[in-house]
Amino acid sequence: MTFLELYEKLLKAELLKKKPNLKTAGADHLSCLLEPEKHPVVIKTDGCKGECESSCRAACVFGAIENINGELVINKELCSGCMECVKACKENKILPSKDIVAAVRAINNGAPSYALIAPAIIGQFKGANMGQIRNALKKLGFLGVIEVSLFADILTLKEAIEFKHHIKKNGDYMLTSCCCPVWISLIKKHHNLLSKNLAPSVSPMIAAGRFVKSINKNCVTVFIGPCLAKKAEIREPDLLGAVDYCITFSELLDAFKICGINPKNEESEIKEHSSKMGRMYAYSGGVSKAVQKTVKKLEYKNKIPLTAIKTEGVINLKNMLNDIENGVIKANFYEGMGCIGGCVGGPKIIEDRVYAKSEAEKYADFSSFKTPIDNPFVIELLSRLNIKDEETLLNCEILKRNL
Repeated sequence: MTFLELYEKLLKAELLKKKPNLKTAGADHLSCLLEPEKHPVVIKTDGCKGECESSCRAACVFGAIENINGELVINKELCSGCMECVKACKENKILPSKDIVAAVRAINNGAPSYALIAPAIIGQFKGANMGQIRNALKKLGFLGVIEVSLFADILTLKEAIEFKHHIKKNGDYMLTSCCCPVWISLIKKHHNLLSKNLAPSVSPMIAAGRFVKSINKNCVTVFIGPCLAKKAEIREPDLLGAVDYCITFSELLDAFKICGINPKNEESEIKEHSSKMGRMYAYSGGVSKAVQKTVKKLEYKNKIPLTAIKTEGVINLKNMLNDIENGVIKANFYEGMGCIGGCVGGPKIIEDRVYAKSEAEKYADFSSFKTPIDNPFVIELLSRLNIKDEETLLNCEILKRNL
């Protein structure tokens, strides 16, 4: 039984609550699906040698693919989940991991479960609005569904204030896009001297997970997005416990198909919780524009204006970081996204990224709130977090990360 055959069998069994026949299942593949946290976020499903091995190793900018005693091994600690090796593997022997079997099993065990959905989900299920997607997820067993874009709003406000505090003179700069784990990993692991210029913030996903856990520490939190790197992010030592499982849009589609759920056929439950700025995190350039507009909204006087450069794609990110290290500074706010197009171009999207970006832009424009400061839910959430001023916002443990 191949890894993908086993995945389909186990997922169907968990969703339909039936006992699968696992006589021909390999122990390693079984462990990968039932205990994903014990394995790298990309799975080597078979032996890999010669030209195929060389192309996979060459594709990994993190040096996570090693040859140990003649065998290709993926280093769990170094792998960021950028998926470049999966794209490069000529024999399809390296595959993305799957968290959904373990996630559904946890939901079936009865703990209250919450789906944390990425802004890029809009447009992934053609014809379905956010309210219909919300109800489709509840059919899978989720008690609650939270749009991570609300927490993107809060992080936008935090980064606007960080910019005010950080940029004191011409020549200062910030590295941002706390939402992209590939960007953060590149800086931490290969350009560590630049870490001091990172905004000390968690990603909106982690902020959402921490907030939900602060209300109910025994709940199960499941992030749903287009990204494999998010699976690596939730395992970072300083981020552990915020999000229990991370599943991709394609994994969610598999579950919907098995259960006969089509989101566009569900009743709509429209709830607007996020501003246009939070929803803009779905695509490249959205983060820098969101922070730029929020800085303007805050009306800081005698302040250096925010000038931004955005870059996307792993190799382009590395080249830009090399330039910065060499003193080539062309902006005071740098946004990096690991995928071309940003999250709407993530490796596990369902729809074409051009279409997905168009839908994400429409959804952003649809919001009744134009900036986080205009969003009453941001104000309510800040109150619940006991955030009263800029200082308490910058030092809020739910939003903060020591980089």
